[in-house]
Amino acid sequence: MQSLFQILMLLLNIVWFFIIAHVVMSWLINFQVLNLRQPVVAQIWYGLNRLLEPVYSRIRQILPPMGGLDLAPLVLLVGVAVLRIVLMNNAAAFYY
Repeated sequence: MQSLFQILMLLLNIVWFFIIAHVVMSWLINFQVLNLRQPVVAQIWYGLNRLLEPVYSRIRQILPPMGGLDLAPLVLLVGVAVLRIVLMNNAAAFYY
């Protein structure tokens, strides 16, 4: 069961990294540091969008409109952090 705990923590860490990478890339694209006409940048951007946009859209349905501010990544980061805390506090259950 310890391996199940470690796999879940690894998956949550990967999700955390993808969200941070998506947020940073969106800032860099908006400030024109990165250009979507570059094939590698475009592939990474569209790949991250295809992974995260279904989750973001569900969160956006719940959140009230905030003008131009998108809080879906923040809510998802908080959700991942809460899941990590819950798993860490219940880690003893995985060792039986």
